[in-house]
Amino acid sequence: MQINTMNESQMMILESFAGAQDEQELNALMDVLRNFYASRLEAEMQHLWDDGTLNQQVLDKLRDEHLRTPYRK
Repeated sequence: MQINTMNESQMMILESFAGAQDEQELNALMDVLRNFYASRLEAEMQHLWDDGTLNQQVLDKLRDEHLRTPYRK
């Protein structure tokens, strides 16, 4: 049996969620995390756009791309 330990960030998040007094506080904490990761995603996408990895041609190609995992046969 493997025992996984949590890192400092995971412990802080767990303690924060454990301290939520009600559903409204829980939702507020979830919004903070969502906004944090959305901001990081936006920054990374901007970086990819600025360095030319991501451009309109790539986006147009992705729009028509089938990326779902195929069903088993």
